[in-house]
Amino acid sequence: MEKIILKCAIVDDSTLQRLSIVKLIESHSSLELVGEYKNAIDAKKAIATTEMDLIFLDVEMPILSGFDLLDDMQVKPQVIFVTGKTKYAFKAFDYDAVDYLRKPVAKDRFLNAVHKAISNFKLKNEEGFDDEDFIFVKSNLKKRKVFLNELRYIEALGDYVKLVTEHDSLVVLSTMKAFEALLPSERFLRIHKSYIVNLDKVQRYNSKMIELEKDKLPLSRNRKAALVEALADKPSP
Repeated sequence: MEKIILKCAIVDDSTLQRLSIVKLIESHSSLELVGEYKNAIDAKKAIATTEMDLIFLDVEMPILSGFDLLDDMQVKPQVIFVTGKTKYAFKAFDYDAVDYLRKPVAKDRFLNAVHKAISNFKLKNEEGFDDEDFIFVKSNLKKRKVFLNELRYIEALGDYVKLVTEHDSLVVLSTMKAFEALLPSERFLRIHKSYIVNLDKVQRYNSKMIELEKDKLPLSRNRKAALVEALADKPSP
């Protein structure tokens, strides 16, 4: 299998912090540094014309903050925030950040964040998911492997989401948007602001409801057409 290399950039107004991240990137065999920028304005111009898979992004910078930069971008690479303050951590979740690293960045935390980014990249870019495909999620301080073919649906629970599988359910601190981006779109569909469903598990539906083997889930009116199209595109078993 061809080795995955993520093209990445650093955006930080601190020269010392940029240097420390550069060293960590250059020592990682799956990362390729394609740019480093001391402010968000320079980064914005470069990102528009340079292929990037991942950004190591500071929050507090002059003129444009890291959040401002993301707000101005139409197509966003994966983002790992790197900042000296914890107060922005919850806001970072709203931007579907891969991770949130505190300065000075510890190598083990850096490696863990990059591993998440690589896993996300694989799930979004590999073609042909099979029954052995899985994701790792963190629930109750433990990492759990969830097989995609066993995942029935996902439900929003405030700042958390609940993953319902064939065997049990688990609650994860995350967002629906993050899972919507992570899961293969040909197999999973957001049918309501609070639900993402495994299309293989859908048995019946009408204009208001989707029926799985054990559950009935609400269907938003504006998602019915997408559901019909998605089910029509699925090959017969």
